[in-house]
Amino acid sequence: MFGVVWNEKVLAGRPAWQHIPSGVIFRQVPGGTYRMGLSEAELAAVRAIASDGGVEDTLEPFFAEAWHSQPVREVRVASFLIARHPLTVAQVRHWMPDYEDDYAEAETGTARLEDDLDDLLEALPFRLPSEAEWEYAARAGTTTLTFRGDGKPGEEQLLDDFGDEQVTAASENAFGLAAMGSAGELCADVWIPGFAGAPDDGRPRTGDGPRVVRGGAADLYPWQGCDEWLLLLASTRYEQADFTAIRPVAPLPPQK
Repeated sequence: MFGVVWNEKVLAGRPAWQHIPSGVIFRQVPGGTYRMGLSEAELAAVRAIASDGGVEDTLEPFFAEAWHSQPVREVRVASFLIARHPLTVAQVRHWMPDYEDDYAEAETGTARLEDDLDDLLEALPFRLPSEAEWEYAARAGTTTLTFRGDGKPGEEQLLDDFGDEQVTAASENAFGLAAMGSAGELCADVWIPGFAGAPDDGRPRTGDGPRVVRGGAADLYPWQGCDEWLLLLASTRYEQADFTAIRPVAPLPPQK
């Protein structure tokens, strides 16, 4: 079955799997264990950025809400396939031909869904990532603010259109994933402040209410000098409020 609708290929020097009907490219993320959440070392890195004059506004709200991404804990994540980048307008139209997007400038741009979000989630043959999977994928083996390190991320790290393969490839992390943190991406978990009692095996937390969103720095572009760079951090999480992007997860291919 996998071989019927999927095509294994090499893209930007890494293995990839293309869902033939929609064209969505997936990467396989290896299983592993990592420290999930906003660590004291990362908080210190943010304070260092502030001390060096790298902030535009007060970071008091960020530090006051740091507990939403704590306590840091060890989480085991099984291997999974996840889309190389958020679904584009063209890819969403594979499942919803009449889809119109008020935010993207081209069909190769990130699709941001509002009223039609539930329709897409029902039509997709894939699932949403848990936020444990999302953060694991975003960190790609690192323990720093972003996969690039503890320096302040800038607007040059944003990627919201995937029409240029060279640009997309240059933005990938070690897992071959692009634009992690650019768009606000919906996760499977229901929003619960903090990680007290959260699963340690990568499962999503379920229940009623809005879901968790990760990333979103490009949702506020052009930046207005309100420290939007904080949305690029691997541990930043918040409650779904309006439009959102989708980066789906798929079952692993069968072993050959």
